[in-house]
Amino acid sequence: MKHQIVIVGGGAAGVAVASSLRKRRKGLDIAIIEPKEKHYYQPGWTMVGGGVFDFDFTVRSEESVIPRGVKWIKKAATAFDPDRNAVVVDGGERVEYDYLIAAPGLKLNFAAIPGLEETLGKNGVTSNYQPGMAPYTWSLVQGLESGTAIFTQAPLPFKCPGAPQKAMYLAADHWRRKKRLDKIKVTFCTAAPAMFGVAAFVPALLEYVKKYGAEANFGSVLVAVDGPGKKATFREKDASGAEREIVRAFDMLHVCPPLVAADVVRESPIADAAGFIDVDQETLRHKKYGNIFGLGDACSTPNSKTAAAARKQAPIVAENLLAVMDGGQPDYVYDGYASCPLTVERGKIVFAEFGYGGKLLPTFPKWLNDNTKATWFGWLMKAEILPWVYWELMLAGREWLARPKRREAKA
Repeated sequence: MKHQIVIVGGGAAGVAVASSLRKRRKGLDIAIIEPKEKHYYQPGWTMVGGGVFDFDFTVRSEESVIPRGVKWIKKAATAFDPDRNAVVVDGGERVEYDYLIAAPGLKLNFAAIPGLEETLGKNGVTSNYQPGMAPYTWSLVQGLESGTAIFTQAPLPFKCPGAPQKAMYLAADHWRRKKRLDKIKVTFCTAAPAMFGVAAFVPALLEYVKKYGAEANFGSVLVAVDGPGKKATFREKDASGAEREIVRAFDMLHVCPPLVAADVVRESPIADAAGFIDVDQETLRHKKYGNIFGLGDACSTPNSKTAAAARKQAPIVAENLLAVMDGGQPDYVYDGYASCPLTVERGKIVFAEFGYGGKLLPTFPKWLNDNTKATWFGWLMKAEILPWVYWELMLAGREWLARPKRREAKA
């Protein structure tokens, strides 16, 4: 079996780039390799865990989002063979290509934390990252009258740098509204040295940490979970820099798991030393194989891994691949744009937008929305507009506010 363009991954990035390509050239022979029957709007799971969205709102069939004219190979990719321009799928079949786009996403590695996998979904242990588990998060939030709620954040990389604390804010806001917050100890344990990686957004977030009376522990990594005993073990450093383990009791534990590139990527020639797809951070073209491009969470690019990043990357990959196909050079560049709408309370969001190096990249003028502050406009975007943008624009190749930009000519 051979196709002109093969896309590995039918998630947000894979479907978006397929649509962007079809929009530009309808006659392209494109195939998507994706085994899953369901397509998820993952940015909505924080809202499900906070009681804002129903889980069903975040699910559609994969068939419904794959663009017309694109072949769906309903199998999992098991190996990349870039030297022979082929991808191996379940059953050993080889799918050959002229051009490859790799967008397989990341793998949730719950198994890396002893005791976590077997207690997930019970004993008060949950994770909005796991498909279908956000409703359990909401049931725990609703049911907790008093006690201790711990929210963890793993070391990078993981999807959406704000998601772990967003779960905390929405839960604490619910408890505040129900007048329970004074009876619940809210603890945020993050492997990071600060509340957020871009300093401009930290003051607004710390205001809410203070508002909810939350305890923030930095440099704190979850290393073990005892579900039946309701205890979580963290590795931290003391004032002298020596590592120590601290055991914390909990009534509710929301976990951000470690995430790694999928095995099929890590064990392949297209991966870098860290196991991610080795692409140029601007053109998204593979550094070794000129007929391969990558986008989405599995790439080596040093941007925050969000659907908003994939939305900006898809048109860039489409333009650059077509340029290479036509014998030219890729001259459209990705600036590291990512968006992380930080849901600090029901009705307000810090609509963080930034690029490489933490450069602020706001979409809207400051008079309309100051994205370093908690605003109702940010909530409107997250709750009402962005789901529509995802389903109806991004996945359909309609590039509203996502037009690719060429590399600026040097003077």
